[in-house]
Amino acid sequence: MTDARPTRRFAQLALVALIGLGALSQARPALAQAARDPQAEQFVQSRAQRVITVLADKNQSIAQKKATFHQAIDQLADVPKITNFVLGKYARTVTPDQRQRFAAAFRVYAESVYQNRISDYHGEVLKVTGSTVRKPGDVIVNTTISGGQIGQPLPVAWRVLGGGTSWKVVDVQFKGVWLAITQQQDFVSTIDNAGGNIDVLISQLQRDAQRPASR
Repeated sequence: MTDARPTRRFAQLALVALIGLGALSQARPALAQAARDPQAEQFVQSRAQRVITVLADKNQSIAQKKATFHQAIDQLADVPKITNFVLGKYARTVTPDQRQRFAAAFRVYAESVYQNRISDYHGEVLKVTGSTVRKPGDVIVNTTISGGQIGQPLPVAWRVLGGGTSWKVVDVQFKGVWLAITQQQDFVSTIDNAGGNIDVLISQLQRDAQRPASR
């Protein structure tokens, strides 16, 4: 039987991308241009690979990995923008106190997905295979992740915004699904079911972050 854990791990890698999950809009217009952006490609190649390398580094202690991983995420993704996006419609009504507590809970929850599985990473490699410029400063970078315990290369696409040497991941596509939107839908549904009480989602994230990794 094929071990599905590597696929689940990298679905999670794409999902929180690591926290690399923000998006500026839910709309995904058709790509109108075919030009590549070498600078955006280099950003994804170096920063996303850095995240994977940190998780697989056997020369660092768990505490060192967590600290380095935290820094690598900030270099890869626009965390404040992500945090606002995943709240969906509730981003407009959340109080400053709730926003602060949600941001802290979401960050800990997102990083715990990887930190609980640090021992599962075994030198996987990310390779950029191309990119498409949607418009200046908005690029889809296509990659594959292979090696380690992965039998077949996994395609992962990264939407990045910026320009020159300044880019940030704002969404990630895995198996045809743009994962930021999925995360937002899940969170908004949880809040809706709680009658609009964002504190219910905050408590859920805090509980989930404390759970041991499932195997």
